[in-house]
Parts: sequence; C-alpha cells; structure tokens
Amino acid sequence: MRTSMLLLVATVSCLSPDEQHAQANGEWRTDFSKHTVPLEEIVSGGPPKDGIPAIDAPKFESVRSARRWLDDREPVIAVEAGASARAYPYQILVWHEIVNDAIAGRPLAVTFCPLCNIAVVFDRRHRGRVLDFGTTGRLRHSDLVMYDRQTESWWQQATGEAIVGTLAGDSLRDVPSQTISWGDFRRAYPRGEVLSRPAGSDRPYGRNPYAGYDAPTGAPLPGFAGRASDGRLPAMERVATVRIAADAAAYPFPTLRKSRVVHDMVGSRALVVFWAPGTASALDDARIANGRDVGASGVFARQVDGRRLTFDAAGDGVFRDRETGSGWDILGRAVAGPLRGKRLDRIPSGDHLWFAWALFRPDTRIWSGAVRR
Repeated sequence: MRTSMLLLVATVSCLSPDEQHAQANGEWRTDFSKHTVPLEEIVSGGPPKDGIPAIDAPKFESVRSARRWLDDREPVIAVEAGASARAYPYQILVWHEIVNDAIAGRPLAVTFCPLCNIAVVFDRRHRGRVLDFGTTGRLRHSDLVMYDRQTESWWQQATGEAIVGTLAGDSLRDVPSQTISWGDFRRAYPRGEVLSRPAGSDRPYGRNPYAGYDAPTGAPLPGFAGRASDGRLPAMERVATVRIAADAAAYPFPTLRKSRVVHDMVGSRALVVFWAPGTASALDDARIANGRDVGASGVFARQVDGRRLTFDAAGDGVFRDRETGSGWDILGRAVAGPLRGKRLDRIPSGDHLWFAWALFRPDTRIWSGAVRR
C-alpha cells in the first residue's frame, strides 16, 4: 500500500498548482475564485471526482443479521437520534468515506477519512436546504476534501468548513457520535440498525486497503500532510480530541489506557473522558477484525440533574461515580445503581491521529495529568 501511495505522490508532484486547478475547472462548476485556504494546499489523492463513491441510498439491517459478518472488536460509528440508534461499520466506510443518511427526520453526513482516522458526523441542513456530499478525490493536509452536489463547494472533512466555492467560509454543524466496538454497540442497542454492505459492490468489505498505516512508529504519507507534524506527540498516536469555542484539548490514548478516566475543563465545560479496551484499529491489519486493540473513548459532561459527578474506572468498560455508586458504560449510560437509566450528555469529540488533528488545531493543549477544575 505505501509503495503505491508513494508512486501517486510522485505523480501529483509533477503538476503545478495552476495545472491541477486548470484540470479541475474542466471537471467542476465550482467557483475557484472564492477560497479560504491557498489552493496549492489542495492536492490530488489519486481517485477522480466520486472515484470513492459515497453511499447515497443506505440500507440497514438488524443487529442480529449483522452479527453474521461483523466481529465484536470491529469499530463502528454510533449515532443516536431520538429513539433510533445506528451503527456505521468502518469496514464499509473505509471504502466509501461518506454516507448521506437521515435519522429520525434529521439529514446527516457520516464521514470517515482513513488517512487521518477522523470520523465526523454532520447535519446536512444548511441555509434552508439539504446538501448531499461526495468525494472530490482531493486532500488537504492528508484529510478528505468533500463537495456538496448543490453548489459544488469544497469542504474540509476534519473541520466541516467550506474552503472553496460559493459557500467558502461557511461551516456545517457537528452531530455527536462515537467510535466504539461492534460488540459494545450491539449490547447497548439490541434493536439498533446497522448499515448494510452495498448490494452489487465489488469492494472487499472487511479488508483494510491501508494495512500497517497507523503503526505507532510510522508517519503520514509524504506529500500529503502539508506542514511539518507537531512533534509534541508521535505523529500516528491516537488522541481523544475535544474543541469547545476557542479551547481545544487532546488526550493521548497511551495515557488514557493507564488512567481509564480523566476529569478536565475545556472552555467552560466540566467533562469526563472515558477509555475502554476492546476496539480494533481499522488501519492496522489487512483484515480489520484482526487489527490491534486500540480501545475507544467517550467524552461527556459531568452533570446529571444539576449534580456534578466524579468517576473511577471499575473494570473493562465499566465506570463508577463516587457520589451514588452507579455504574456507567463507555456510551455514558448509567447501567446500574441509583442513577440507572440516566445519560451523560455527549460532548462532540473524536479518536484521531495526532498529526492530523494538530495540523488543523495547532493550539491544542495536550492533557498530561494536570486537571483543570
């Protein structure tokens, strides 16, 4: 995989920025005169426009049915809306990157960039209309550049910001979501729905086309990452990330693996970060189900019914608050004790590779044990 991607970089480097965008102008009705970033930062990733096909008419199946082809350790994006819960398996997203969906009447774009390990869910409603998204075939700082089919403006997937075209400068709204293991999802939502593998597709679902990409001692592919990586952490280290207003924080997975629970303040929000083992990397082994265990995180507000709680780890995937002794899971649900049935409010967050997050938020504070109260 890395050899073929390096050959691609050599091909891209033969084209000047002017030549690349001259080619793009024949393919797009995008207004390239409007942009918020230098156009030379946007490079071809290889595939053409929609060469990585978004899923526009997603089909879903039951948890029971999906158990036939999903391994308990495989990562999924979990999204809730009203009484509905859906799982979007990474083994599908790694081949399609965007799912245009609607849950409980709310139009959503479920997105995943494999080169950054960034999964974000957006509300597709914008300026009074619903946008549909596809892949441009371009990257900026290794991150997926999407486009909306209504105006063909280009959007940065990591930030939800329109960077080129009519809507340049606008932003999409994040929708809280969480990457967890399939096993955790099916136990939490036995009546949930699971994105089905698209019928008729020849893609080898369950296989990882980026085998070995996120090796802890590795590096992003040369030619795609843009600016030099922030050296405060290894480039490919996973971090749980949070941004609230002007404040951004990152919680390294190796630190979370030791502590399991972190209490902190980001912006004006008192939050807790949970970490639990049991979720495989989608970018490690050639077969996603065999990926090394990187675990999963969840970030939540600490208040329940106006009361601030303090948490401790109480076993793999189980957390207990000191105030009532109630047990909580990685999804922020009280599953035992006096508060059973209560939920912690989920704070938008993600499990990303450090180099990618730091490129977009170089002002990020890295948590190292000092607690903000």
